[in-house]
Amino acid sequence: MNRYILIIAIWLFSSCRVEEIAPLAEAPKNVTGSWKVIKATRNGTDITTAFDFTQFRLKFDSTDNYILINKLPFLVNKNGKYKLDDPAYPFKLTMTPDGGSAVSTSFNYPTIAGIRQLSLTFIPGCELNSYIYTLEREN
Repeated sequence: MNRYILIIAIWLFSSCRVEEIAPLAEAPKNVTGSWKVIKATRNGTDITTAFDFTQFRLKFDSTDNYILINKLPFLVNKNGKYKLDDPAYPFKLTMTPDGGSAVSTSFNYPTIAGIRQLSLTFIPGCELNSYIYTLEREN
């Protein structure tokens, strides 16, 4: 009887395999589309209602171009090319205006209440003014 228990135990342990599970790759972040400002701060003060941000749009296309519509104080002042530092886990957005030099900013891509947002922090020239624009994609 002990021999049968031993044979069954060996058979059970030898039949177990360790399965290797490959981690799922993070999907690249898709920033293409038209983005509108839903919140703006300057030096920590909310200025969303102090200026008309309703007409400003930042459009990213699938060929790495961006277009500024109804310009405001922003990281760049001309249309051009953009690049994310990492397509899956972006922390930095680099914008290169046509005929200009590349400018980088910190980049957050949170989902708030099920809606994807962009949060861009930048200093448009004067070191005394730091802006944070929170943008939401238009449908």
